[in-house]
Amino acid sequence: MNPNEPQFWTMIFTIVVAICFIVMAVAMIAIALVVRRVTTTVKRVEERIDPLIDKLNLISVQGREISVGVNEVTVNLSTATRYLAESTELIRDEVQELRQIVNSTAITARDKVELVSRTIDRTQMQVIDTTDFVQAKIVEPAREIAAIMAGVKKGLEVLFAPTPKQIDRVYVEEEMFIG
Repeated sequence: MNPNEPQFWTMIFTIVVAICFIVMAVAMIAIALVVRRVTTTVKRVEERIDPLIDKLNLISVQGREISVGVNEVTVNLSTATRYLAESTELIRDEVQELRQIVNSTAITARDKVELVSRTIDRTQMQVIDTTDFVQAKIVEPAREIAAIMAGVKKGLEVLFAPTPKQIDRVYVEEEMFIG
């Protein structure tokens, strides 16, 4: 390939664009993997916390039933129940915050994927526009100039060619030869 030819630079440009697309695809895959890991971790934490919340609720109910039967223990059990309820509420709040973090992370990841997608679309359109521009402004005029130059060359060759000699006799052997 000759670096002075437009096809050489078109090929180089196409290779650079292909490498950019590959890098963007790898980045999108990495983002998807990170989002998947975060989602899996939050689901596992939620699965572990739900049984604890259920158990805390059961303990709270049992504590209230015992407090009815025993007056002296009632004050202590109501205090314990209140603490357990507060703990349950704190745990629920933490789970809610974790859900919000996961949701915001998912939204952010979705926005980034959309941004990458738009960037790829924009880059593709720029490549197409550049290719069309190069085709229209460089390749086609170069072809036309080459054709004109070939025509001028042939015209000059015909113009300056020596005049052909006149044939003033016919040979018998040549008359029979066809080809």
